[in-house]
This record gives sequence, structure tokens and C-alpha cells, in this order.
Amino acid sequence: MNLMPGVVILLVLVFLSIKIVNEYDRLVIFVFGKFWKIGGPGPVIILPIAMSAQRVSLRTVVLDVPPQDVITKDNISMKVNAVVYFRVIDPEKAILQVENYIYATSQLAQTTLRSVLGKSEMDELLANREKINAELATILDLHTEPWGVKISNVEVKNVDLPQDMVRAIAMQAEAERERRAKIIHAEGELQASSKLGQAAAVLAENPVSIQLRYLQTLSEIATEKNSTIIFPIPIDLITMFLDKKKTSN
Repeated sequence: MNLMPGVVILLVLVFLSIKIVNEYDRLVIFVFGKFWKIGGPGPVIILPIAMSAQRVSLRTVVLDVPPQDVITKDNISMKVNAVVYFRVIDPEKAILQVENYIYATSQLAQTTLRSVLGKSEMDELLANREKINAELATILDLHTEPWGVKISNVEVKNVDLPQDMVRAIAMQAEAERERRAKIIHAEGELQASSKLGQAAAVLAENPVSIQLRYLQTLSEIATEKNSTIIFPIPIDLITMFLDKKKTSN
């Protein structure tokens, strides 16, 4: 009967020592302050006083990088924010090598974002977003590897330009559209002049065809019925009738 309280206390201690670790978590277990092993998933026994543990998630973490003031290589000031996707692949390093791996990754992402974009020009940032994302991911992954953290992806989200720069870009785009329109119009005029030259050469072989074309043009104008047409008589027609009159006399 005297053993019952001790047995009950022992069972309670064993019950309290059992930790259930989910499939996506791991426990970094310490014995008297020294690293022992990685526990989980499933039930893990952590004895009070002698053992301690820290839980680490193996799921992908989505880290939002706040807007950073960046001055590009061509001296344009802007605000840029990004998002970083990473996960822990080595729980032991994530606990032993860095105090807070999420905070450390966040700070590293901010400084790397400013550093990489500071070496790029504005046009490159706007046009080659995928190249910059890949460069950011490579640099971050190289620095976080000793922490047991794997960078999956980095995406630059928003690029906020000053209003005067937005207006300048809009004016540049409008000028570019006008340039293309003028080039297309000039090419059309060149092709039309070439075809007109060919048509003129064909009409020159038979002068009567010029008169037929003239009459056809007048017929097309007359279909509108909204203008007065002064119909000149070709000289060739008059001479033709005069020649017939002379022959009849």
C-alpha cells in the first residue's frame, strides 16, 4: 500500500513526458543541455529536468519582405518589396547554428534585396524580373545553407516608382508608339507608291484606260449624293465627234 503513491507519481511523470510530434514537425532534443538527437514524428519521451526539446516545423514558410528603399544603378529611387519561400531541411543546424532562423532569414532577405537591386538598372528590373528573382534566390540559399534552411523561391512583388518617373515612362511609351505608327505609315506609303507606279505603267500602254478609270472615279463619287460634281468632257471625246462630223460632210 505504501508503494501506490510512488507508482501513481511515476505514471503521471511518464504521461507528462510523452510528447506527440506531428508528421511535419521535428523535436531537437537536448540531454543536460547537450544535443542528443532529432525526435519525431510520433510519440517521443522527454524526461523532465534531464531533457529538453525545441520544436521545428519542416513546412514551407512564406516570408513577406517589407518595402525597401532602393537606389538603382542609374540613380532612380524606388520602393520594392518581395516574398521569400523557404523551409528547414536540417533541424539540428536551424537550432544550433542560429538563434532565430526566421528572423535571420528575414533580415538577410532585406539586405540582399537592396544589394542586388542597387546593382541593376530600372529597365532591367522592370523587364528581367525572373532573372533578378533567380539571382536573389541563389544568394540567399548560399547564405542560409549553414543554418539548415533551403530557399525555394524569391519573388519581387511590387515596384513603386516616383510619380515624376511614372510620367516620364508614360511619355516614353507614347513616343515609342508614335514612332512605330510613323514607321508603319511610311512603309505603307512606300508600298502604295510602288503599286501606283506599276499601275501607271500599265495605264500608259493604253490611253483609253485612263479615261475609263476617270469615269469610274466619277461614278464612285456620285454614289454619295452629297456633293455637286462638275463633269468635264475629255478633249479626246470632242475630237472624236468632230472627226466623225468632218467625215460625214
